[in-house]
Amino acid sequence: MAIQKSFLQKGLPKEIMSLCPECKKIILATVYEKNGKVMMRKTCREHGDFEDIYWSDVDMYLKAEQWAYDGKGIDNPKITDATTCPYECGLCNLHLSHTCLALVDLTNRCNLQCPICFANANATGYVYEPSFDEVVQMMENLRAERPVPCKAIQFAGGEPTIYPRFFDVIKKAKQLGFAQIQVATNGLKLTDPDFCQKMRDVGMNTVYLQFDGLQEENYIATRGRNLLDLKLKVIENCRKVKPKPLSTVLVPTVVKTVNDNQVGEIVKFAVKNSDVIRAVNFQPVAFTGRIDKKQLEKQRYTLTDLAIDLERQTDFLKREDFYPVPVVAPVSDLVSILSDREEITFTAHPHCGLATFVFIHDGEVTPIPRFVDVEGLFQRMEELAVKAKKYQFFIKIAKKLKKKGDLQKTFDKYFGEFIDKNKMPEGMDIIEVLSDIAFEKDKKSVGKFTWKTLMIGAMHFQDVYNYDIERVRRCVIHYATPDDRIIPFCAYNGGPTFREEVEKNFSIPLKEWKTRNV
Repeated sequence: MAIQKSFLQKGLPKEIMSLCPECKKIILATVYEKNGKVMMRKTCREHGDFEDIYWSDVDMYLKAEQWAYDGKGIDNPKITDATTCPYECGLCNLHLSHTCLALVDLTNRCNLQCPICFANANATGYVYEPSFDEVVQMMENLRAERPVPCKAIQFAGGEPTIYPRFFDVIKKAKQLGFAQIQVATNGLKLTDPDFCQKMRDVGMNTVYLQFDGLQEENYIATRGRNLLDLKLKVIENCRKVKPKPLSTVLVPTVVKTVNDNQVGEIVKFAVKNSDVIRAVNFQPVAFTGRIDKKQLEKQRYTLTDLAIDLERQTDFLKREDFYPVPVVAPVSDLVSILSDREEITFTAHPHCGLATFVFIHDGEVTPIPRFVDVEGLFQRMEELAVKAKKYQFFIKIAKKLKKKGDLQKTFDKYFGEFIDKNKMPEGMDIIEVLSDIAFEKDKKSVGKFTWKTLMIGAMHFQDVYNYDIERVRRCVIHYATPDDRIIPFCAYNGGPTFREEVEKNFSIPLKEWKTRNV
């Protein structure tokens, strides 16, 4: 089953299906241009009019939607007769993408009380903490997904590192065949270097570290206390892990007027520490619950706000360096055809996220789009994938390739025109790296690329004010639940908010939990 160009409506203005921020009923919304920005306007008969900024740059919005694909979907959805997205999650027969990254909440308990936590940890009055057997069941359910078994898992919460059998679930995830095992953490437990080393020893691949800036006031505003020194210590501990540093991703939640002036400094910090920091994954804040219109206008931060701010706050990034997540879908499609095996394919909605890669050598930072024609390269891959499926010629060529030199020559023949070798920075042979990814199709090939580069990206998770149901249908980041469901991120935490339902069904009152754990 291959990807195909999406039937998503393109251009502006257009109508989409959204939700009323008050009653959460499905209503029509209009997406339109206003003063160079992309806005969303909707009206609920009962609760009135709502307007919010969607993207702050209309040109980038229109560029992104050219990379819309309908994905490979799910062959074995739990809900087979769903008719209404996003209220029948499972995954269901309406969903158009498989799980690229799964989240498993180990607990809703936390050792912090962050004002901007969408998990509402420590404030619910009950404890959600699946048993080890329930967690294993959730992981097995993810690995049973077809046609593409989930390969990447992230343990989250609350604070997952305080889960009583934290190391056991990491070890079990490894045994079940997850190729990428991550933890989303505030870092408090990782101030112990032995804790970091043990995570690596039992199978942890990546630390997603909450990191909101390089000023003390950033943390006081977003986390309720100064955590800067703690974050720096965690990064140093991850650097010292043996046999090589524990790959670390900085995850800043960005709120306009709070820490948006820090995004450039965060990226520069990552560049200086790229031996251990592999990516910066910004998360513009999602507004859950009722919010004052003036506060929404003041603090809303969009994907294009980030791209523009990074251009202003660094001397090496430009807004045109950034592309939507599904731009890489043709690579996976081509690899799937050559390997005769369905591969993970990032067919997220084109307005879910933006990213770029930069190459770092001797302190010099070069964004990959400066020497690679990204659009031309991926369009050629898409064309070859179509021809390979139809005529089989490219598959036959690829199967005959045995030597690394042959791989590179063939890649250069078909794709070399999209790479400016004169602008390629010293120390980076992009043809070697991309030919390995395209033809060798193994984890080491991808790892070779990521350890030579730094990914800078953002995923803007939805709230009820900017909700687009088509984004939910194409979501590639999913939660696994104890009742064997798999639920898209923006349905779990926003919109219908399945989180509340799941946690209440599989939790105990806080007082009872305290009695059991005295």
